[in-house]
Amino acid sequence: MRRVSKHNRKEQLAGYLFILPNFLGVFFFVILPLLFSFMLIFADWDYLKGFAGLSFAGLGNLEKLVNDVYLWRALRNNLILTGVTVPSAMAIGLVVAVLLNRHVYAKGLLRTLFFLPYVSSLVAVSVVWSVLYNAQDGPINAFLRSLGIDNPPGWLGSTAWALPAIIIMVVWTYIGYTMVLYMAGLQGIPKDLYEAASIDGATGMRQFFNITVPMLKPTTFLIAITLIISTFQVFAVVNVMTQGGPVNSTMVIAYHIYLTAFQNYKMGYAAAMSWVLFIIIFSITLVQWRSQKKWQQHF
Repeated sequence: MRRVSKHNRKEQLAGYLFILPNFLGVFFFVILPLLFSFMLIFADWDYLKGFAGLSFAGLGNLEKLVNDVYLWRALRNNLILTGVTVPSAMAIGLVVAVLLNRHVYAKGLLRTLFFLPYVSSLVAVSVVWSVLYNAQDGPINAFLRSLGIDNPPGWLGSTAWALPAIIIMVVWTYIGYTMVLYMAGLQGIPKDLYEAASIDGATGMRQFFNITVPMLKPTTFLIAITLIISTFQVFAVVNVMTQGGPVNSTMVIAYHIYLTAFQNYKMGYAAAMSWVLFIIIFSITLVQWRSQKKWQQHF
């Protein structure tokens, strides 16, 4: 019994040693910064002075949140971005997935082309779209002028069109992601359902809405959660293409937090805003997980 006990202890020790590097990584790079950021909510910190620049601020940072016009503008822009981008990317991705799931010429090549924007460098993609959106010499406005539109949109230079321009670019990026997940979901739908529906005289459109869409509810649930979280964390696109302008028309929460922390050196207030962003994302995810059983019911 003693030998067995010693052997078990050695196995347990070996197991703990194997997970120790991962545990240390999570502790020092996730848990510790998380706790420190929560502490910063109640402090003012000029990080250029090191810990000597750390001072207690009480609830001052939380009080600033209520009267911060830029924060509420960024939140409104984020809600518009999420509300338009998520359903648009999901709808287009589903249509593309259904079409490519059939016998289409060069199916593999088309799947790669649709998925390529999602895995490409977001900075490089943003630079390319900035050139496309150029109001004077950009290809998009040149094409619109060729159609007879004398005053095409100003895109990134216009307060009315800058946010829609960002949304179009983000939707284009996410189409490949939604397409791949929907194609995986389509593989799990039994062919018998479509054959039975065809025998009953159901049209292709009716089969799509009565079979395909309900059977893809679990996949739709997964895509909705991931896209909502991702759109609330949009940063690189705004940073490269508009820097939050013009006149804060494309300012989003993640970029506002970055400006507050690393340009205005208000690390405590930036930490407070980051926790607001966390609460928003967590609340949305919690509501979605509460309705998970409803999403998993196919019919």
